[in-house]
Amino acid sequence: MDAFIALSDPTRRRIVELLAGGERSAGELGASFDISAPAISQHLKVLKEARLVQVRAEAQRRIYALDAAGLDALEGWVDRIRGFWNERLDVLEQRLAAHPETKKRRRP
Repeated sequence: MDAFIALSDPTRRRIVELLAGGERSAGELGASFDISAPAISQHLKVLKEARLVQVRAEAQRRIYALDAAGLDALEGWVDRIRGFWNERLDVLEQRLAAHPETKKRRRP
């Protein structure tokens, strides 16, 4: 599952936000929502498939945490897009600075 599709759901975004504060059990996560435990389980499954969370067993409990690898992939994508805009805005700034009309409008 694509991370952006997984994050398109507000419940899943909130789960990620909660996990940013530290590991939590499925039950602890579920207590933050007015939806059933099976629904929380499905949201967690989607986030796990998208590599945004990881899970480990601790006795009968499942403990969830953010998955750094999946978050790094998202960050890499954002950085590539940011680079695209930064380059274009730099070119625009240079062209505007070189244009005679722009120079006249500048104030000290």
